[in-house]
Amino acid sequence: MPSYAERSLIVHEQIRGKVAVSGKLPLDTQDDLSVAYTPGVAAPCEAIAADPAKARSLTIKHNSVAVVSDGSAVLGLGNIGPLAAIPVMEGKALLFKRYAGIDAWPVCLDTQDSDEIVDTVRRIAPVFGGINLEDISAPRCFEIEDRLQDLGIPVFHDDQHGTAIVLLAAMLNAAKVVGKRPEDLRVVINGAGAAGTAIAKLLRCIDQDPLVCTPVTEVVVCDSKGAISGGRDDLNPQKRALLKFTNRGGADGALTEVLRGADVFVGVSKGDLLTAGDVRRMAEDPVILAMANPTPEIMPDEARAGGATVVGTGRSDFPNQVNNVLAFPGIFRGALDAGAARITAEMKIAAARALAGAVAKPTAEEILPSPFDQSVAPLVAKAVCAAAPPVNSDQ
Repeated sequence: MPSYAERSLIVHEQIRGKVAVSGKLPLDTQDDLSVAYTPGVAAPCEAIAADPAKARSLTIKHNSVAVVSDGSAVLGLGNIGPLAAIPVMEGKALLFKRYAGIDAWPVCLDTQDSDEIVDTVRRIAPVFGGINLEDISAPRCFEIEDRLQDLGIPVFHDDQHGTAIVLLAAMLNAAKVVGKRPEDLRVVINGAGAAGTAIAKLLRCIDQDPLVCTPVTEVVVCDSKGAISGGRDDLNPQKRALLKFTNRGGADGALTEVLRGADVFVGVSKGDLLTAGDVRRMAEDPVILAMANPTPEIMPDEARAGGATVVGTGRSDFPNQVNNVLAFPGIFRGALDAGAARITAEMKIAAARALAGAVAKPTAEEILPSPFDQSVAPLVAKAVCAAAPPVNSDQ
């Protein structure tokens, strides 16, 4: 049987694009044309000119998202550029439509200059109800997202926040399985890029409302050289900023050393980093969430051989897939329904709790719902919409 790669090439060549535009109005008669286009179309144009807020009720803006990438950090492929990134962004648009009924468009930009990306997104924003930033390398992704928060529509970097939200949901349910309180956990994250940084912030409740978020006891972030600690002189500003809220105990050394006594390992790095012996040196009933693709930081069978009670990966062929599709369709659906100007910290926490709650009785083999569970996106959307600030409030 052909591999997934071979089959994917065949399918993509046959269909030449996974998404398409379809019309909602008939164009069979002169009367149809006069309503859909000239002269009738002048009326909604004038209404929007008089009241820009009506763009949401009279155009596609109420249900549209731009999937924006510069192709600098695509999947595990790296900096392959905007043309090569198109299939992934098309796929993202397809997932938006399938799971949340949102019309999304791939927008692959032929620049990797942060200023140019910010300026371009600002210029195309009027037609969209939200912006999903995708596969933009760190640390530029942090700056670009931050600078676009004043657009008046949600701007969300899924590689950061989508991953963090699904991870938090997985960890909440894994804690139930092993009988530990989430706030008592000691967590080691390997990978200090976009996903690792966002996960650390969410677990430590940075910029979160203390009324809706309880921080875990300790988070230590590691990169390829080991623990990010105050004793290192090779840290860039983004990694040094992590020390304001992580590694309060001053842990130092290689990943395998830092992992001793930890309750949870979170991998957002590369494959084959841990052994069963490393897992044995963790705390009792350890949780392993190894999300590197296609090869996890440790394979599930080896993690279990080391004593792991709960194991999750980023792969669909093992139980407990930590998959962003569980989060971003519902998050944008809820944000669009609420008319939110941005996706707040409270909305992210609400999404994670709703996602965790989608599994009524978590087990070691099921801490997250299936990506094909059609009830998930509506549950997340409802929670996100309810958590959104009032439209006219100071956001």
